[in-house]
Amino acid sequence: MGAVTEAIRIKLSAAFSPARLEIEDDSARHRGHEGATPGGESHFNVVIEATVFEGMGRVQRQRAVYGALAEELAGPVHALSVKTLAPGETG
Repeated sequence: MGAVTEAIRIKLSAAFSPARLEIEDDSARHRGHEGATPGGESHFNVVIEATVFEGMGRVQRQRAVYGALAEELAGPVHALSVKTLAPGETG
């Protein structure tokens, strides 16, 4: 696991105490695209399931995740796809 992936895992775990957290480094699919770095860790797919998302809309959930990862999004992370779920939701 790379440093950026680990930072994402630590920050999302601390902010949301998720029951489920999946982080996929999808950088290899973006080689040669803008923002892609030779070492990877620039494009990510995240699935996070947490109780805190209950009662929140999709946009509010995503804003919360982006806020928790503001430092990474300002630097090494070029693209982040996020799927946020409350317990019991499928996806």
